[in-house]
Amino acid sequence: MEGAARPVPGDPLPLGLSRGPRVTRTKQLDFLHRFMASPLVPSFSASGAGLSVHHAHLVHLAHNLSFTILEQLHVQKLVAVVKEKLSNRQEVSWSNDIKRHLHDVMSLGVGTELLITPDTTLLLELYNLKKGDRGKAIFRHKLPHQNITLEASWPGLFIDKNGVYWDVPLSLSADLASVGSESGLSYHVLLQQNSGEPKCFGGGEETSDVPVALLPGLCAKAAVSIKKSIDVWRKKEDKLKNVQPYDVFLSEPHVSFTGIIGAVASGSFGDCSKRMSMQNEILKSNAFKYFDERNKFAAFADLFASVNFTAQHGNFQRLLLDLTRVSARLDISSGSLFLRGASQLAQDFFFSRRPDLETFCDVCPDVIVSLQQQIVGPFSFRVESTVTIDPKKQDHFVRVDDSVFAIDWALKVLGSAKATAWYSPKHQEAMVELRFFET
Repeated sequence: MEGAARPVPGDPLPLGLSRGPRVTRTKQLDFLHRFMASPLVPSFSASGAGLSVHHAHLVHLAHNLSFTILEQLHVQKLVAVVKEKLSNRQEVSWSNDIKRHLHDVMSLGVGTELLITPDTTLLLELYNLKKGDRGKAIFRHKLPHQNITLEASWPGLFIDKNGVYWDVPLSLSADLASVGSESGLSYHVLLQQNSGEPKCFGGGEETSDVPVALLPGLCAKAAVSIKKSIDVWRKKEDKLKNVQPYDVFLSEPHVSFTGIIGAVASGSFGDCSKRMSMQNEILKSNAFKYFDERNKFAAFADLFASVNFTAQHGNFQRLLLDLTRVSARLDISSGSLFLRGASQLAQDFFFSRRPDLETFCDVCPDVIVSLQQQIVGPFSFRVESTVTIDPKKQDHFVRVDDSVFAIDWALKVLGSAKATAWYSPKHQEAMVELRFFET
């Protein structure tokens, strides 16, 4: 019902998760109901409740106050109840039987949002009211050049790099982030407190180890980066006059590169500090690291970098085949490990030594490639995949680890927004959501 999960600290953002600005799930559902003729919005999770449909009733109590009732219907459970009823020869009234199973097939939630000032909002949501075990409170304030977010979740929902969801009984966070820009300096400061033992979401059996970063404790993290975009080629002519593109950010054919380089520093108190002594990437790198097991304190600092290549053909104005877009992103999560490996490979080359495969793996970046192709009008098909380069496996030197397939419906009236229906075959998940300013 929440429609959102935070990545585990230190893990990359899994495919499928939005990287653009988000609105609350409540507002997403309300928009889909009102303007896209979708009274029921589906989602699917093979490891959870299977196929579900969602609906939201949004009521404006005042010009700055709204109240919402959230409904989630578990379709597969409902079908099972109906089959059981049809196969049961005993004459039991349908109404009594449905009431008996209503607890299993439907979940209810409520939420309220208060607009304190034009730049300040307070959101309170409670999920699964029958059990009364999920909720969150979010305070947001916009400054001229920063965004402040204070959040309390009980439990906090996180997703790790393998796509596994985890519940932390209580998660508190304070977030300060600079407003994003095409180029220049940006920064992000996060303070997070986790309490209680993490458990696999939904109460299922834990098939993987609990992420150490989610263990109880306090973590402070700060990151600063510099971003630079370079256009190799951009064509601003040949646009149709008086025809608005389906997405203003996808209206110019171009070939461009974007580079990001930055530094991150963190300090941890409590059980979550054990992460510094357990991750192989941290132990092998030359990054600054300090771990005091007795006092449960750890500190860490490192560099990171990212390079993104994008090529686009078409203006996304015409009815058919007016957008083809490919991109590839190379992420270096540990700059110190990369520099250490690159230095070792340079020495091996200079002295004509055979390079170590482990060292070669250290300099291989994480690669994400994507392709977007217009189908007709505002509809386009998109596929995004992670590509792993592993010289240790000669038969699978390059392999595709994960892919997400999506159909995007560009919402022309909003400038740069889209309704996205995506599916992940690896994790057997699917969802329909709104995304903004995401290219």
